Amino acid sequence: MTTATAPAATSGALRRFDTAGEDFVHHFDQHGFGVVAGALTPAQVEALTAEAVELCAGERGQIAGSDPRRPGESDEDLLRRFLCIHHPHKVSDVAMDALTEPRIVDFLTAVIGPNVKAMQSMLFIKSEGKPGQAWHQDEFFIPTRDRSLTAVWIALDDATVENGCLWVLPGSHRRGVIYPDREHDDPDFDCSVELYDFPYEESDAVPVELVAGEAVVFNGYLLHRSLRNSGRHGYRRALTNHYMSAESLLPWQAPPQGVHIAKHDWRDIVLVAGEDPYAWKGTVDLTRPHTRPDRDGGCDR
Repeated sequence: MTTATAPAATSGALRRFDTAGEDFVHHFDQHGFGVVAGALTPAQVEALTAEAVELCAGERGQIAGSDPRRPGESDEDLLRRFLCIHHPHKVSDVAMDALTEPRIVDFLTAVIGPNVKAMQSMLFIKSEGKPGQAWHQDEFFIPTRDRSLTAVWIALDDATVENGCLWVLPGSHRRGVIYPDREHDDPDFDCSVELYDFPYEESDAVPVELVAGEAVVFNGYLLHRSLRNSGRHGYRRALTNHYMSAESLLPWQAPPQGVHIAKHDWRDIVLVAGEDPYAWKGTVDLTRPHTRPDRDGGCDR
């Protein structure tokens, strides 16, 4: 598929919500996503953008896969060396606060249920020229037993078509299937895998342009992508957090030897709402913040 333009016929799918009421739930069920107005305050956004510098500089501990700050390196040049940091909530109180932000959790419980756990955070620093990611579904990367995977993509800068905002295919979650994948070599996309053979056209795609502090909440089966930051300067920073029902097992990562996949339950999680029916299993702290080589997977760029 090639670069899309926003069609008027589907523009009604792009709506902003102030509350997580029945209107939001209905819209989410129909389209697979909804925009939360003012998900974070300007002060929270400012704290996260400042924290991004601290993380990249190694002030919260060295990020695996990255080099230390170079002598005389400016904050701007430092940030441009990073595209994504996985699991910043493991070392950053600011990122953990965003992961558990009550206003966002209200929208999650509205579409997932009363018991919600998180398993991943991802801080994206997409400076000018950095690539996006081809069409994909988050359930391709993080499988859940009950299709409850839900992402919250929070804009830390105004996200525009020019600087590489998300694009979505409204309603593409409803079949609840994972589409075929194949390798590609398009330099505009960081991940080397794309999904294809789905029943949607370029003209169905909608850009999700956000102002800083807004968030888009979307279903794990929703087809989405982002394009290269084609702006001449500046970043398109975003924090993406992934959640699911705490009532479902999470068969993520490789199961331990001797554990059947049907019983596998990844327990490196954070409970953000309600109760954990599997609390008797305990939790683990295995994943550490890391960056990764270009074209090495990931999602929600």
